Amino acid sequence: MATNLAVKYSNPGPRYTSYPTIPSWSSDGVTQEQWKEAMVKGFNDSNGTTGISMYIHIPYCENYCYFCGCNAHRTQDHSFEEPYLEALQKEWQMYLDVFPGTLNVKELHIGGGTPTFFSPENLARLVENLFRTVNRMDNYMFSFETNPRSTSKEHLEALYRVGFRRMSFGIQDFDPVVQQEINRPQSFELVKEKVDIAREIGFTSVNFDLVYGLPKQTLATITDTIDKVMQLRPDRLAFYAYGHNPHMYEGQRKFKEEDLPVGDVKQELYDKGRAMLESIGYHEIGMDHFALEGDSLYLAAKDGSLHRNFMGYTENTTQMMIALGASSISDTWYAFAQNERGDQKYIEEINKGRFPILRGHMLTDEDLVLRRHILNLMCRQETSWEDPKMYTEELDIARYRLEDMENDGMVVLLENGVRVTEIGIPFLRNICMAFDARLWRSDSLSKAYNVSRDIQKEYIERARQAKAQQQVG
Repeated sequence: MATNLAVKYSNPGPRYTSYPTIPSWSSDGVTQEQWKEAMVKGFNDSNGTTGISMYIHIPYCENYCYFCGCNAHRTQDHSFEEPYLEALQKEWQMYLDVFPGTLNVKELHIGGGTPTFFSPENLARLVENLFRTVNRMDNYMFSFETNPRSTSKEHLEALYRVGFRRMSFGIQDFDPVVQQEINRPQSFELVKEKVDIAREIGFTSVNFDLVYGLPKQTLATITDTIDKVMQLRPDRLAFYAYGHNPHMYEGQRKFKEEDLPVGDVKQELYDKGRAMLESIGYHEIGMDHFALEGDSLYLAAKDGSLHRNFMGYTENTTQMMIALGASSISDTWYAFAQNERGDQKYIEEINKGRFPILRGHMLTDEDLVLRRHILNLMCRQETSWEDPKMYTEELDIARYRLEDMENDGMVVLLENGVRVTEIGIPFLRNICMAFDARLWRSDSLSKAYNVSRDIQKEYIERARQAKAQQQVG
């Protein structure tokens, strides 16, 4: 049945690390002054309670991984390090100048690109400078992404020294044929060496990123990859579907369409990997994530405190996230802002004394309600609008969009809410799309995600008639 549902609900969908999603934002969606006001509002709401999250984007990579859709500047010229570091520090000072008090940081994640493109000394200096006048909250967590090939023992020691205890390895697949196709050769022995060094130094949490649906992947290669994962036993891992967008990413144009597993074949790769992971004690957390029972992500999922932001799933429920660097996205809860994507354009804007906003969005009252429901579904697989503050008229229409999914056993519709079943968990993004008012109202977005504008009119009319009957009754 799962395979049949995978085919039926195979249309693309957002990952819902935000709502509204980025395609709904605009270049004039948030002004400099609006952004400052939204920052102060977010600060006043949460800095004294949950604190804030931080993200730093380092876009540089020495190697071109063909599958990658991240914002990256591919170069082996390390002279880019110093001016980019200076820009990050200037941007951070711009934020500190706006906040009406001392910032309390709960978590920090450095991503890329390849963060360990920077020297160990520069990475340590970056963190030390950023935290000179900032409080680290109790049980704070610092983490970073890493490429096993570019990460030295000196990198790990330097990052551990300034407070990092969690790291994420970009694995993708251990099969040498698949690695050759995606231009990311890295042996199991190399990964094991780096994992062992990290654990010896004292890192307490290791994550692996795996991708299914890559060219030349088969059930045999996925089985072998998961077998090797079992040997290293990371504390948590992400098992993502490869998104093929050759119109957007040059590297993906190198793949032959006939080499890409799609449809039932792709779903079988996921089902096999998931079954193997669960057989050795990993639990599926939300969408695409797995964790061992002792991991804090698993514990957060069990006690209902799991959170999701632009960094993915986290056990730290922070309302506000400040992101530094090219293409990074900040979130005050009331507004989003994404920085300029190009590192040089980003640096130019910073040197002008401006927040380098490429595009953004100020959330409406409806956005804020729907955002909460989508977040509830992604993190707790259920949501309710019994509380009038959690209700907006769009929810009446969303119920009709979910009817077919209820018939398929994916959700249970309640009088004022919805609960996702175990069958529905792999289809969380499809379920959340039912609540995505901006997707259904937009010609371009509904076309991109293959949803019918004609049936949308039917849902609206049915909701209108139901409400009229209720008022008469």
